Amino acid sequence: MNRRTLLQNSTLGLGSIALGTLINGQESNRNSAGGLPHLPHSNPKVKRVIYLFQSGGPSQLDLFDHKPNLHERFGQEVPKSVYPDERKTTMTSGQTSFPVAPSNIKFSRYGESGIELGETLPHLGNVADDICVIKSMHGEAINHDPAATCFQTGAIIPGRPSMGAWVSYGLGSMNKDLPAFVALTSNGTGKTGQPLYDRLWGSGFLPGRFQGVKFRGQGDPILDLYNPAGVTRIQRRRMLDSLGKLNQQQFNEQGDSEIATRIAQYELAFRMQMSVPELIDFSKEPKHILESYGPEVNKVGKYAYNCLLARRLAERGVRFIQLFHRGWDAHGGAPNNVKRQSKDTDQPTAALIADLKQRGMLEDTLVVWGGEFGRTVYCQGKLTRQNYGRDHHPNCFTYWLAGGGVKRGFTYGRTDDYSVNVVENPVHVHDLQATILHQLGIDHERLTFKHQGRYYRLTDVHGKVVHDVLS
Repeated sequence: MNRRTLLQNSTLGLGSIALGTLINGQESNRNSAGGLPHLPHSNPKVKRVIYLFQSGGPSQLDLFDHKPNLHERFGQEVPKSVYPDERKTTMTSGQTSFPVAPSNIKFSRYGESGIELGETLPHLGNVADDICVIKSMHGEAINHDPAATCFQTGAIIPGRPSMGAWVSYGLGSMNKDLPAFVALTSNGTGKTGQPLYDRLWGSGFLPGRFQGVKFRGQGDPILDLYNPAGVTRIQRRRMLDSLGKLNQQQFNEQGDSEIATRIAQYELAFRMQMSVPELIDFSKEPKHILESYGPEVNKVGKYAYNCLLARRLAERGVRFIQLFHRGWDAHGGAPNNVKRQSKDTDQPTAALIADLKQRGMLEDTLVVWGGEFGRTVYCQGKLTRQNYGRDHHPNCFTYWLAGGGVKRGFTYGRTDDYSVNVVENPVHVHDLQATILHQLGIDHERLTFKHQGRYYRLTDVHGKVVHDVLS
């Protein structure tokens, strides 16, 4: 075998060899995982993150923040001293009345910890002793897109790198055959939901190869995953090697570092043609595991399907897995919508935690659940005992965490009697981001990237690790 044949038939080929010559500057000094050489900054408590983002703003009042005394105030005006006009959106600022709308969903205590949850979350109640509920989340953005953008990128203005991109940039990949960062999306029953733009898992001003790879919710998870009829894998390899030569020639002429991204994506796509078909094949999963995730586990693009796929991605070394579930927005018909979205998400979420735990993976996985904000205590639209609407509310809402290094069966933070403002242990969006990075061994103040003359970070320019929720 001569040298040319060896290179053509190798699994990496000329493309990967060329890649090493294309990456310059800081990128040329990466560690064996493809991360920065000085990371992690500290001993990581977890290897990976599964972020279950509930797009639309789940109602903390109907799910986690039980306020039984509000029933005595049904229909009374929320005092302006508690909820001033300037914190209302344009959708309700024109209302002449802002009556108290107590939750008509019953609450119960679960587990030895006695965590209170709405009756629409019975499966989560079964794993209540494994979760840490933070009732004191808060942020500034009052509309969906800027609020979601802030949670994903640390800024309400688009253009910054997403959290998964920062993690991929800093720590690299644990599996060369799969992306370090994957995004999955699902739609709730009866709701189209808010738009989910690709920039929510984008790389911003980081090199493009650190952006999340989106798995589609219908058909093949990745476009062009399979070679066209008549094209063999050897032919595809030769094509990529020839393309690598052309890209290297272009780099020599232009010096554009994004050419490195182009080659890296071609090479990863080639390897994913082998790894992804096995990844999405659930046929070898035990029957009891499939049943634990619920009846929609085999329906591509459903939340249950994505939860099981997240576990399979996690056990194959994907470092950051982002599930976006749309449908929690409820300006009217809030009780029924909470029930619908809970039915979609409760069982698969609890099954994911139990599945990770029984495999010994929960110890080194951080699971995060929450949306971009909460909902108002006052009613939007007509109020009845059985029906009410709720507007956007960023002053206080609930997130929960589970997994490595997190206190289990623990509730943190407290809101006022109306669930309008945080009165104990506030946790800002940037505090949550700093805590997630900390569990991965990353100091959020030291993971930076120079762009347009200054150094940026995910938590630009504040945030602190919430050590009180860590074990």
